[in-house]
Amino acid sequence: MTSDATDVGLLAPGRAGGPAEAATGDTAFLRALLDAEAALTRAQAAVGQAPSEAADAVTTAAGGARFDARDIALRARAGGNPVIPLVADLTAAVPGEWRAYVHRGATSQDIMDTATMLVARRTLDLVLADLGRTESALAALAAAHRETAMPGRTLTQHAVPTTFGLKAAGWRALVLDARDRVRTVRDSLPAQLGGAAGTLAAFDAYGGGAAGSTGRLVAAYARETGLAEPALPWHTLRTPVADLAGALAFTAGALGKSAVDVLTLSRTEIAELTEGAGGGSSAMPHKANPVRATLVAAAARRAPHLAATLYGSLAAEDERPAGAWHAEWEPLRELLRVVGGAARDAAELAEGLRVHADVMRRHLGLTGGLIVSERLSAALTPVLGRARAKELLTELARRTRAEGRTLAELLAETKELKELDLDGLTDPTRYTGSARALTDRALERP
Repeated sequence: MTSDATDVGLLAPGRAGGPAEAATGDTAFLRALLDAEAALTRAQAAVGQAPSEAADAVTTAAGGARFDARDIALRARAGGNPVIPLVADLTAAVPGEWRAYVHRGATSQDIMDTATMLVARRTLDLVLADLGRTESALAALAAAHRETAMPGRTLTQHAVPTTFGLKAAGWRALVLDARDRVRTVRDSLPAQLGGAAGTLAAFDAYGGGAAGSTGRLVAAYARETGLAEPALPWHTLRTPVADLAGALAFTAGALGKSAVDVLTLSRTEIAELTEGAGGGSSAMPHKANPVRATLVAAAARRAPHLAATLYGSLAAEDERPAGAWHAEWEPLRELLRVVGGAARDAAELAEGLRVHADVMRRHLGLTGGLIVSERLSAALTPVLGRARAKELLTELARRTRAEGRTLAELLAETKELKELDLDGLTDPTRYTGSARALTDRALERP
């Protein structure tokens, strides 16, 4: 049996086994912490604050030595963060003459924040890849079904006809909105370097008189990590984390929109959509549950609450907060995992979605033609006048429900309307407005 200390995703099927899970695991965070430490020494060497041999030694030790994540986690309790025991282990792994250059001038939060941004950037690359898959699949669905009429529903009831192509184009638009936000945030994630109180004082002290070296150090550090150069140390200026939280929460909600639509439209009594490979039931062999949509919808419900903790951490006191910084770590990792899993599931959902156009067409007739009453109101007003048209349609709608006859049949019996093309006016597939044009316009967006 697996150790109780190991989180294998038993309660998290949305992320279990996915690339985002691996990119945010303890091993991935440990790798990012080591990458941040090695990058610092290389940056110091690049600006003349450390020998190149020291940079090579620290980078080699960070990449090749064995570090025990569980042991570091347990020892982290003493100082409240994992950087302190990690620095001790990394220092021990570096040859003696270069040990003094490990973590020199930095504070734990410099390394922790930089590592967190590295993990986030690496995970966002995976999210963006899955958003790309989702967008592509939805574009194909929208193009294929630009003429597929279906009931539009408002407040759970049939409203007027729409097309599945327009619905799929709307889902795609949200995915593209999420992609743009995630891409912008990913490209702006900054390195963190400020020293004990955000003044870079220790780097000046260790600089050995190299003219202007500290001024160039932050830029060099950003280059070494592949992150953006910050304008200021952001130990208590948590805009990067808040922006990340917002983009991730939006992405979960954007994907959740299509998921909840699929859940509704795949109900047994509706059955306009089905997942390509539904999940089974432990008790009912006949079921094919919309599992991918279910997991995406679950992520959309969880993400806002995780983001709320990160927004709450904006209120960070002094030059180093007690608790606010620490409160970010777990919800941020979980938010990355939740959204990463949702993006994977959304891609699989979109790629395998089955559209039942015949069922959609049949459902257009469920109200006996009342779904086109808006169109009839507009068409009859010039003929009968506004008051008479409203009176007539209200009465015929009542009779449609009471007598079980179609609105078209009752209209055909109305002497005042003998000259009208009632077949055309009552055909719901001919009342989709600009749905096709809107779909085509939406699909022009790259």
